[in-house]
Formats: sequence, C-alpha cells, structure tokens
Amino acid sequence: MNTLSIRISYSDTDQMGMVYYSNYLVFFERGRTELFRSLGISYKELEEKECFFPVVRSECNYFAPARYDDIINVETKIAEIGAASVTLYYEIKRDGKILASGITKHPLVNKDLKPIRFPKEIKEKLEQYLEK
Repeated sequence: MNTLSIRISYSDTDQMGMVYYSNYLVFFERGRTELFRSLGISYKELEEKECFFPVVRSECNYFAPARYDDIINVETKIAEIGAASVTLYYEIKRDGKILASGITKHPLVNKDLKPIRFPKEIKEKLEQYLEK
C-alpha cells in the first residue's frame, strides 16, 4: 500500500464547503501515480515507450465529507493484475476515518489504444508488490 497525504485546498471544495465529489477521482489518480512511482514505474517513461493506462472503470463510494484545510490520506493498493490490465483499490481517510473508497481499472494500451501485455519488468514489479 502507498499513502499520499494531501491538504484540501479551497478550489477542491463546493459551495457547501465540502470536497466536490469528482475531486475524489483526482485524488485516486494522484494516489495511483505515487504508488507506481514508489514501485519504480514512471508514467512519463511508460508514455515515452508508447504505453498508456487509460481508465475503463471507476467507482467511488462516499461515506463522509472532507472539507477545506483537512489533511487527507489517499491509500492506494493493487487489487488485481491481469495479463494486460491492473485494478487498484483506494481509501481516502482523515484521522483514520474512511471518507471514501473506490476502484479504478486500467488496461495497458499502445498509442492506437490497442491492448498490449505488460512488459516483463513492469509485470514483475507489480507482482512483487502483491507478494508483500
């Protein structure tokens, strides 16, 4: 699991002072990027090799609101690895309380959006993560 701490900015909130619902998916993306970075997998380097991870499924369950100036933790872990896709699970917490949870699924595709298998070194890093 990788944990990313984020302070909620005013621009993250809506008129009611709560984090706007779609911003949780942005927090998922930031958590995903940091998880991959912690595994030594750079999105930038993957894209230079014409490997991309579009989102084909996202789900978010909301339990309690985050508000301006809160510090939240985005916990991200790999839920499943397929031959050419990865599914991630997220929990967004404040002071240990779950505010939201969800998943995203990402196929690995080339620049023409055709599914491709994981390069061996990437698959090994992902699988090593699951073994922890």
